[in-house]
Amino acid sequence: MKYFASRVASLVPTVLLASAGIFLLMRVLPGDVAKMMLIGPEGTGTPRPEDIAALRAQLGLDRPLAIQYLDWLLGIVRLDVGNSLVTRQPVFTELFRALPVTLELGLMATLTSLVISIPLGVVAAVKRGTWMDYAARIFSLAGLSVPTFWVGMLMILVLVQFFHWTAPLGYAELLDDPVKNMQQLIWPIMALGYAQAGLVSRLVRSSLLEVLREDYVRTARSKGLKESDVIVRHALRNSMLPVITVIGLGLANIVGGTVIVETVFSLPGVGRLMVDSINKRDYPVVQTATFIFALVFALANLSVDLLYAVLDPRLRLR
Repeated sequence: MKYFASRVASLVPTVLLASAGIFLLMRVLPGDVAKMMLIGPEGTGTPRPEDIAALRAQLGLDRPLAIQYLDWLLGIVRLDVGNSLVTRQPVFTELFRALPVTLELGLMATLTSLVISIPLGVVAAVKRGTWMDYAARIFSLAGLSVPTFWVGMLMILVLVQFFHWTAPLGYAELLDDPVKNMQQLIWPIMALGYAQAGLVSRLVRSSLLEVLREDYVRTARSKGLKESDVIVRHALRNSMLPVITVIGLGLANIVGGTVIVETVFSLPGVGRLMVDSINKRDYPVVQTATFIFALVFALANLSVDLLYAVLDPRLRLR
């Protein structure tokens, strides 16, 4: 119980430190949102200094940074951080509208990475030293080495150039039109899942190779058990403990990676909303969206720690 309490308690200062860093980073970015709003999207406006000062006062940007930070932090607790500086819509309304796209993309990419990586890692370990092992390792290394945005752009280029593929116009919700939804998300899912699959498959291979050398695996084989039962029921189960860490943190990394992929594939998710808001210096939207990503990462880390303790009781005694 002490282990669980200490891990949960460590989440609070982590999240607070992340929120302070997010807030300060947004304030040091060049560009004044009030001036940009008065200039207009076409860049034709010529605002006077007094107009800029008046708009900054109206938006609350002239208050001390500490007061702005505390107001924003309390707003997160109340789920009301105010309105977007650009659209004037509630920030959480904007985020909740885009969140289903990012969640679907992140979860499906994680599932895809597991479907690819675990069998690949098992094959590479069981067939160690063969062409199958080398092929699996090359595939994994390429996934680790190639940036996700480049994979996405390469996919678009190949699909358009050689298969004359075009994405359906307008985003379709999963429940409204599952076929059109998957047509739009299948390639972003593959681009995101590929990088994570490379990391997990290499870890599955190395962990499984270590377990296959253990005495209890040799004992299971000497009893005449099928090789598949030895691999799946004995070796693979006991080799998954370090893999769980990567899977849990990988989910958070995938959610963060949607910022790039959603922009490349023009998906209306939180990642693309963040990019647009950064360009417009929409502080409340960027701060809150980045805070949500940081919170997801912290919760994923906490979940991995707690799951570790469930799977390995020795950790609870520390």
